[in-house]
Amino acid sequence: MQHAYRRHIAYTGSVLALGSLLMLAGCNKATEPQPADENELITTVTLRFTEQGTTNTQAFTFQDKDGDGGAAPTRFDSVTLTANKSYSLTVEVLDESKTPTDNITNEIKDKQDEHLFVYTATPGTLLAYTYGDKDSRNFPIGLAGTATTGSAGTGLLNVRLRHQPPINGVAVKNGTVTPGSDDVNLNFPLTVR
Repeated sequence: MQHAYRRHIAYTGSVLALGSLLMLAGCNKATEPQPADENELITTVTLRFTEQGTTNTQAFTFQDKDGDGGAAPTRFDSVTLTANKSYSLTVEVLDESKTPTDNITNEIKDKQDEHLFVYTATPGTLLAYTYGDKDSRNFPIGLAGTATTGSAGTGLLNVRLRHQPPINGVAVKNGTVTPGSDDVNLNFPLTVR
């Protein structure tokens, strides 16, 4: 009888110890940050510059159908613009690794509070960008805006798409490039003439 009682105590102690461990493991999970949304697979980026006051549109494309790694990009256009002009600039992003092609531009519109395009010319005198769109919290998006060229010269136009999803349900997008990670980071050769 005493042996059965000891086994019952040992069994009860083991169950309590296991329960405590499970509770601690559960508590630790609650304090860990929730994983962020995954970055988009973007294989194609097209910039469309329309000279203001005209219907003259020029399109410049980067295309790498298998994404990062693997084969080299199949297309990487040089951007050529006229000096001292203003252009409406729109961007389209696609995932052409899928059939049919997935238009990621629509996803960015749907999740505009989590995305930010950043356009940076080097040297900075070649081109300045002004945002033409805002998200629900009044932060820029960059799907549409104005590009104003300066004097003639050559350099690079860096186009970055920052993915800035909430962390633990709290928005992190703040209108700067800092939060999040890159969905796209491209250096288009830029000529202003």
